[in-house]
Amino acid sequence: MKIGVAGLGLIGGSLARALSDSGKHEVFGLDRNRSSLLAAKMVGAITDEMNESNIGECDMIFIALYPQATVEFVEIYSDKIKKGAIVADCGGVKRPICAPCEKLAEKNGFIFIGAHPMAGTQFSGFNSSRGNLFKNATMIVTPKENTDIRVLEKLRNVLSDAGFGAINFTTPEEHDKVIAFTSQLPHIISNAYVKSHTAVKQKGFSAGSYRDLTRVSKLNEKMWTELFFENKDNLINEIDFLVERLNEYSTALKADDREGLVSLLKEGTDSKKQAK
Repeated sequence: MKIGVAGLGLIGGSLARALSDSGKHEVFGLDRNRSSLLAAKMVGAITDEMNESNIGECDMIFIALYPQATVEFVEIYSDKIKKGAIVADCGGVKRPICAPCEKLAEKNGFIFIGAHPMAGTQFSGFNSSRGNLFKNATMIVTPKENTDIRVLEKLRNVLSDAGFGAINFTTPEEHDKVIAFTSQLPHIISNAYVKSHTAVKQKGFSAGSYRDLTRVSKLNEKMWTELFFENKDNLINEIDFLVERLNEYSTALKADDREGLVSLLKEGTDSKKQAK
């Protein structure tokens, strides 16, 4: 199968590597950074560049760009994409991507499916990509209700070739609500946490808990800002809820309320058990 990958950063680059490594597909890549494009060709992640002349040959296209750039890509190439081709994005939000892209797909005769790989690192760029990034990972998929099961099966097979171990189906609305809690809020917490003046003194005083909490404090601020604003309604709700909970702990400590703190800590432990 001929597969196109737009955006050869960490996610797109890893996807291109994995699909090429499978030996089942011919992969074409597109990236505005020529060095990333050349590097991808040099290591065999892609066969050649994807452009206006050959994009119509691709049976499936994955878009690994920022949300707004994803929509722009589909707008630019919608009349050149092969009829019946499957186009899936890899963005961290779904509502602002799926709505306009599904309309363009319907108008131009291809199939757009929202997707979000549950894998990544704190690093970015093609040089950080690797062919096993998605090994046993989950891909969240948000197809339209009337999507043909044969289309989903074709997508599932290609994702399996890339290493994914599971696919979770949901709606764009539910995806954005949950991802605000599981991904976006942790990045904000981590980024805010390291701003403490005590952070510069942590060496020799920290272990696993500090390392785990600060792993994603270093981030791509432009990309995450776009993601946060595209999902700000859900994210604000999660931030405000967390602030209220933190104030409960602070209030208990200020009031020397030991029983109250024990109760708060137990609630958290019980909530973790229920969330497994």
